[in-house]
Amino acid sequence: MFQRKIYEKMLDWKKNSEGRTALLIEGARRVGKSTVAKEFAVNEYKSFILIDFSKVSKEVRTLFDDVSDLNYLFLQLQLQYKTDLHERNSVIIFDEVQLCPMARQAIKSLVEDHRYDYIETGSLISIKKNVKDILIPSEERKISMFPMDYEEFLMAIGDKTSYSILKKCFEMGKGVGEQTNRKLLRQFRLYMLVGGMPQAVNEYIQTNNFRKVDEIKRDILSLYEDDMKKIDPTGRLSMLFDAIPAQLNKNASRYQASAVLGGESSERILELIAELADSRIALVSYHANDPNVGMANAKDISRFKLFLSDTGLFTTLLFKDKDFTENIVYEKLLSDKLSANLGYLYENVVAQILTANGNELFYYTMLNEVSKHNYEIDFLITRKNKICPIEVKSSGYKTHKSLDVFAEKFSDRIVNRYLVYTKDMEKDRDIFCLPVYMVPFL
Repeated sequence: MFQRKIYEKMLDWKKNSEGRTALLIEGARRVGKSTVAKEFAVNEYKSFILIDFSKVSKEVRTLFDDVSDLNYLFLQLQLQYKTDLHERNSVIIFDEVQLCPMARQAIKSLVEDHRYDYIETGSLISIKKNVKDILIPSEERKISMFPMDYEEFLMAIGDKTSYSILKKCFEMGKGVGEQTNRKLLRQFRLYMLVGGMPQAVNEYIQTNNFRKVDEIKRDILSLYEDDMKKIDPTGRLSMLFDAIPAQLNKNASRYQASAVLGGESSERILELIAELADSRIALVSYHANDPNVGMANAKDISRFKLFLSDTGLFTTLLFKDKDFTENIVYEKLLSDKLSANLGYLYENVVAQILTANGNELFYYTMLNEVSKHNYEIDFLITRKNKICPIEVKSSGYKTHKSLDVFAEKFSDRIVNRYLVYTKDMEKDRDIFCLPVYMVPFL
């Protein structure tokens, strides 16, 4: 079991909720929701029952059709799972709760009863499809779970010190030296290749074999494809997902959905994008028409970019139609010989990091009326009631024309400007030039 930060949030829920709410852990498939829920139950309770609705018996499933007699329900669960429940010291886990809507509806009565605690796990690609005929319980505390972040990845591979040292360097505004920077970049590129899906990380640790890691990631992508086809049998959702690398490669100012789906209506396209966003397997960055605090109120839902929630999966999706032996991205990325047209891998990992840190994704484009050149700010985040524009580069070049043009236009709105690149940390006038491995500290 890998150390996951969400565990601390779960401890906080248990302490502060005291059984007054159920905990719903939301997230994409295979990010580790079930594993962390079970580990939490083992460590923090005297006993637990885990009900996996993906393979539960009909007898157990039908117990939740009528919860008027909770004594009977708890008696049956203890008999079925051969586990004694202890009042205020046991937890019942509803794993893949989206597959049994009536169990989710029962949460209201179960929490009011207050005998036990309840943890639900749900994969959002179908959780919203199965609530049409049920009463959504207000007694749920929702927390999101993402793929392993960079700190969790470092801990998994046995590095317990680098992250905290890097954070101190960032806070002091000091670089680490070019030799150390090269070493840290190589380690970060390893994270970009393996990604943060626990199965892929475990396979890397066990085998040190990229081919085997790639096979795990292909299996996860296939699982996502199957899930998407359940939601949209026409295959359009899958087409939007598969086209993410190609769309980013175009370096256009938006995801051109019409080029992927042909004559599909804009309304239907927006519905499909909402499905991808809800699934958490893809991240949506919207154009901020008014780049200022409160960008969510001024976003253009018709102009967006799509990223994958896990950059490790992104590297595999790039060459999903080819055999691994033809896939040179592993070798090129690890040795820092990535060609310029694969630089959007760095954009994807920045999007992943910003999202895991609780930021909504926004970008901004500016057209120079004279030169007709289009300038783009890759990401915008809010800090201290102002905004921070971020420009991402896959190299060590410090050119930042887009940041300069943006600053000329919105200087009074900016608190800090950031250039994310591959060299050591330094300052170029008022621009903070950050190695990509320091993005988690923004």
